[in-house]
Amino acid sequence: MNNLLINAIGVAAGLCSMASFIPQILKIWRERDASAVSLRMFAMTCTAFALWTLFGALQESWPIMLSNAVCLGLASAIVVLKLRYRDGSKTRDLS
Repeated sequence: MNNLLINAIGVAAGLCSMASFIPQILKIWRERDASAVSLRMFAMTCTAFALWTLFGALQESWPIMLSNAVCLGLASAIVVLKLRYRDGSKTRDLS
């Protein structure tokens, strides 16, 4: 298969993965409530994205590396928001 087509499929998959986190981040941010979010699941998700990013780097596959690095950032943002708004408290902060 043509490398351009393979990379285009990888980019499309990465964009879908990245886009899937945006609604959750916006919902938590707007409502200031992350009580329904599983911290363990997102910690595992961050670990998986870190490993996929490393895998992509080792394979020299920029679609895998870049998309998983962005997803790692987005999943990490959800973890931070979970820690900040874990119980639905409107005034909770990280300090």
